[in-house]
Amino acid sequence: MGGIEVGEILTVMDEEDREQEMEVIGLLTIEDKEYAAVAFADDAQEETVEEVDIYFFRIEDGEELAEIDTDAEFEKVSAAFLEAQEGMEEE
Repeated sequence: MGGIEVGEILTVMDEEDREQEMEVIGLLTIEDKEYAAVAFADDAQEETVEEVDIYFFRIEDGEELAEIDTDAEFEKVSAAFLEAQEGMEEE
């Protein structure tokens, strides 16, 4: 089975049924669930994370992106990614 990897470019459909390229910029496992942080591929090349809109998805079956169901789950995931990012910057 393949799997989503950091740096991978995925093509997704937006609300207007247009294809958009998204780059995986981070992966994290929380409570046995896998999550991906993605950004528009063009934006992911920016110098700093502060300039990039980041979207979080749950990974289903190792290779499908699914929307996060609840605000509580989204808050937990975004906080964990932020903490992981801050930890990487300190190293």
